[in-house]
Amino acid sequence: MQCNIDRRGRRLRTAMGIVSAAIGCGLVALRLMPFMPAWTFYAGVAAIVGGAFMVFEGVNGWCAVRAMGFKTPV
Repeated sequence: MQCNIDRRGRRLRTAMGIVSAAIGCGLVALRLMPFMPAWTFYAGVAAIVGGAFMVFEGVNGWCAVRAMGFKTPV
């Protein structure tokens, strides 16, 4: 994997990944309440996985979308 994003993009992806994973943890925790629907658990897990991937991209300086040839603004 070749570095394809700059320092600003790395910081932004890492921060967005941390926020996404935190929201996912909140959704999973909300599912423990008996009145919450089951989809909150699955949405939380998806947010955690997506956030972890964004942190991976930020730490390694590699963006999957840019690697596919798309131009991203950041």
